[in-house]
Amino acid sequence: MAEEKKEEEKKEEVKKEVPKEEPEKKEKPKREELSKAEKKEKVEVPKKFKALVEEIEKMSVLDLSELVKVLEKKFGVSAAAYKAAAPAVSATGAEASAPAEEKSVFNIELKEVGPQKIQVIKLVRDITQKGLKDSKDLVDAVEKGPQVVKENVKKEEAEDMKKKFEAVGGKIELK
Repeated sequence: MAEEKKEEEKKEEVKKEVPKEEPEKKEKPKREELSKAEKKEKVEVPKKFKALVEEIEKMSVLDLSELVKVLEKKFGVSAAAYKAAAPAVSATGAEASAPAEEKSVFNIELKEVGPQKIQVIKLVRDITQKGLKDSKDLVDAVEKGPQVVKENVKKEEAEDMKKKFEAVGGKIELK
């Protein structure tokens, strides 16, 4: 009989403790559910993306991070590039007002090599101060499209280089 009384007392203690803990536990999830519900109300997902969003919601943070990196590589985009686009627009706006002045700095672009390829390679080597292989690769790449030989060259030097290329049969454009 003493054992039965002890068991009944334990059950009563457990009953007293359980109601105290349960309301606290129930309140916290309700607050979280409310905040989640509020967030869900603010963002409406179109039907065509609903399945995709549901799959993303199931993913862990590490998986999401990996997914973002893959998408950035696949499509060549990132958040930083988008922010950097705004200053680029203002720079082109500044260049648009500059054409009133005569250009004093040019980029030398090799368009055609001509019949004296070796002479053109030697000239490119002298101008760029690159090795023979790099100069040859640059001249060979002209077959695929125009190649920039040197950038930010003063007008007088650019005109001089143009004459030298024309003398060996190459065609360049000053940009």
